[in-house]
Amino acid sequence: MTEPSIPFLDLHAIHAPLKEQFLAAFSEVIETNAFAGGKFVAAFEGEFAEFCETKHAIGVSNGTESLWLALLALGIKPGDEVITVSATFMATAEAITYCGATPVLIEVDESTYTMDPTKIEAAITPRTRAIIPVHLYGQMADMDPIMAIAKKHGLPVIEDAAQAHGARYRGRAAGSIGDLGSFSFYPGKNLGALGEAGAVTTQNEELAARVRMFRDHGQSRKYYHDVVGWNGRMDGMQGAALSIKLKGLSAENEARRRFAAIYDEALADDPRIITPTVAPERESVVHLYVVLVEQRDEVLAEMQNRGVSCGIHYPIPVHRQKAYAHLDLPAGSLPFTEKHGATALSLPMFPTLGEERSHRVATTLKSVVADLSPAGATT
Repeated sequence: MTEPSIPFLDLHAIHAPLKEQFLAAFSEVIETNAFAGGKFVAAFEGEFAEFCETKHAIGVSNGTESLWLALLALGIKPGDEVITVSATFMATAEAITYCGATPVLIEVDESTYTMDPTKIEAAITPRTRAIIPVHLYGQMADMDPIMAIAKKHGLPVIEDAAQAHGARYRGRAAGSIGDLGSFSFYPGKNLGALGEAGAVTTQNEELAARVRMFRDHGQSRKYYHDVVGWNGRMDGMQGAALSIKLKGLSAENEARRRFAAIYDEALADDPRIITPTVAPERESVVHLYVVLVEQRDEVLAEMQNRGVSCGIHYPIPVHRQKAYAHLDLPAGSLPFTEKHGATALSLPMFPTLGEERSHRVATTLKSVVADLSPAGATT
């Protein structure tokens, strides 16, 4: 009998056990008319701030907006430059652009795929106004040297923690180290809403107040608009759903780490498959488990043929996108980022994956890579 296929992500399995809790919470939202902001959003903000070990968490309508509002709160404006990485989703750069500023894209570390601190100072100019390290795939960037460079040059730091809910660096939580943290609650994230939502975290009272103003039409209080803002409020349904899901997040992150350990062990003996590295003193939440393989597109297709759905994330780095051609960063400008985009393959990873399916994914991948490789060839 043919084995059932393995999905890349199974949101139904995550949400089905919570359905009755969701319906009860949504009924209360309807009964209290707390649709835009309100007590359910406020409750989640308090819970998420505690989870992130920050004084403030401000709920907003999506993750891209959380980056944009964080930049606005810092006063980023036309003519400014913001240093970030090219190995990221477009939202990181888009938020900078929508402030009128220019993203300055640098290389990532070749083992962790996060911002390489040794590349930052060469990118700083008189127009540099902020740094955005990206906690890619669930692992935090090397924050201590990043923060030291930022302090030396008087630059604020925004953690792009869209994929790092619950990740830790030397004992500190994602979103708690930089001046601000930015989170996405897109449904596929470790903490996913039932739609679009995001949050900004900070320890700074003034920055928190500014983010709250910008998300609510620039109001310091009703009908008193201190700045030109935007409608970026989180809705009550999402706040209620996120409060329910946050309760199980730590256990789900632990399950992801357990399945990642199975992948690590099963794939360690094949030099044609480069498995991800978690740096010492960092705790990943394994939002994605990404391996590097040659003939990536062929491997992807054959995995699908054999009943295992995989994914590709960010095959074209930001600096090679048509939208950012004006940055004039030709092919070869960021060589490792480009190689990573061409060879990265995301394996199934979600909290209900299970150990048996994890072993099957790894076995299938090894078989596919062996079948596609010339005899005796290794990467």
